Amino acid sequence: MLPCLNKQLFGIDCVGCGFQRAFIHVVKGNFTAAFNIYPAIYTLLLFAIFLLLNLKFKFKNSRKIIITFAIINVLIILISYFIKMKHLFTL
Repeated sequence: MLPCLNKQLFGIDCVGCGFQRAFIHVVKGNFTAAFNIYPAIYTLLLFAIFLLLNLKFKFKNSRKIIITFAIINVLIILISYFIKMKHLFTL
């Protein structure tokens, strides 16, 4: 697996830390473990599937759907990141 450059240089996780491990858990069928490691894994996979299908079929209102998927994913990623990193923000 690829190492996190941010974690190696600064000692803290980046917002993408855990995605690779979560994806491997999904492939192996460990769905709960994948969610615990990286909560946005399922919405990101749905987003990727939609983008691939949209290349082939060109869905109506796809731009709005893509923007909605992107906003949802960014929110999930940021919220889970701040929850994971809350120990840095406490005194």
